[in-house]
Amino acid sequence: MKKKSLGLNALLNGLRSAINLIFPLITFPYISRVLSVSGIGIYNFSNTYVYYFILLAGLGIATYAVREGAKYRNQKEKIEEFVSQVFSINMIATIIAYLLLFLSLVIFKSLSNYVTCILIFSLQILFTTLGTEWIYTIYEDYAYITIRSIAFKILSIILLFILVRKPSDYLWYATITVLVAVGSNILNFIHARSFINIRLTLNTKWRYHLKPIMIIFASAVAVTIFTASDTTILGILKNDYAVGIYSTSVKIYQITEGLLSAILTVTIPRLAMLWGQKRRSEYNDVLTRVINTLGILVLPASVGLIMLSREVVLIIAGYKFLPSVNSLRIITWAIIFSIFSWIFSDCVLIPVKRESEVLRNTLVTATINVILNFILIPSMSYDGTALSTVIAEFSVMIMNGYSCRDIIKPIIFKRDTLKNLFESIIGCIGIVIVCLLCQWGWHSMIWKTVFSVVLSVPMYGAILVLLGNEIATSMLKNVLNVVKSKL
Repeated sequence: MKKKSLGLNALLNGLRSAINLIFPLITFPYISRVLSVSGIGIYNFSNTYVYYFILLAGLGIATYAVREGAKYRNQKEKIEEFVSQVFSINMIATIIAYLLLFLSLVIFKSLSNYVTCILIFSLQILFTTLGTEWIYTIYEDYAYITIRSIAFKILSIILLFILVRKPSDYLWYATITVLVAVGSNILNFIHARSFINIRLTLNTKWRYHLKPIMIIFASAVAVTIFTASDTTILGILKNDYAVGIYSTSVKIYQITEGLLSAILTVTIPRLAMLWGQKRRSEYNDVLTRVINTLGILVLPASVGLIMLSREVVLIIAGYKFLPSVNSLRIITWAIIFSIFSWIFSDCVLIPVKRESEVLRNTLVTATINVILNFILIPSMSYDGTALSTVIAEFSVMIMNGYSCRDIIKPIIFKRDTLKNLFESIIGCIGIVIVCLLCQWGWHSMIWKTVFSVVLSVPMYGAILVLLGNEIATSMLKNVLNVVKSKL
């Protein structure tokens, strides 16, 4: 098959991630004004409740399938056999998830007010399985899923403004949400069958598949506990106001992290394929490129967000959420640790079949996070929650790095990698200076933000080029070549 460009894939996946993250920022202001508080509450509770069953139905299959399937993608018979076996396991898990969901609705009478909305959302369980998006990740086919995602997001916005017009329309809102997911996944399944034969099979290597799948699933559950415990404990120890302030910081943090992680997502199947085919030299080259590229992107993005935290909060959330500025400045540091932790886990440990170490590290981190929340929240409130997240992300980064030290040590401590990090730090100093000058030079929040961003990017790039940074120089040459070709 034709080799896909990692740069193009990163751009496409970044665009898709940006749309998925920006979409709620467009729709929520409308929804929050049209629907009643109770309607939004029923919608959010039902959506969250069904998510746990989607997690159960998915097991750890998507991550496992990408790791194992990537090395077979050029062998049609083997990849079809593998895909069919994994898909069959996924379908069985889906049936179990539905049985448990329906049983819970019968047992827990307190769910009676949510039954209709839960049943609407439950359609996502089956169609997420049928969507087999992991097949597109294996084949690095991001163009199709990006175009499909944009089309359905636009359709959902149109339907939202047409059908959701009064407080009682929360069921329409749930239906539109599900329609987008179901429609996307149906098209996924149909399109995937045009280049690979997906079938149900009883001839499945259960022993071979189940152990790594269950370990990865346990890690996913641990991550869910890790990410959800912050808000839960904050709500228990403080109040809804504290949760609302912290949630705003987290939303902005997740947008930035999601855009940066798009680069990682597209390299995972390539790295899994190279390791699986024992092409160690090529694997090291790609991993080095990923680490160095993210090194010069993550640091300036984090520094820029810290410098413009107040302006970003005001633009996205408004004056009533200004108390979240400090927690945003704190939690932004977690972006750096989270991205590099993800490199060590998804780009190294999982491709080399050390998922049990990922599980151990995640469980330890989840425990650390919960303990720190109980210690820090009483005195620091939402700022304490943000700080606990930073410490937890730093801890899991160190543990994941230690677990794959034999693989990453020759890369991390290479002269070029350390030089790349030093140049990025110097460039960040330039960003700080530009932002401070813009804060002194403009009183308008919008102009201050615009000029800070517009001037920081070329300042950072110029510093890297002057210091001889290879990645920045290569990017500049590519831009100049494109400009020349257009003239």
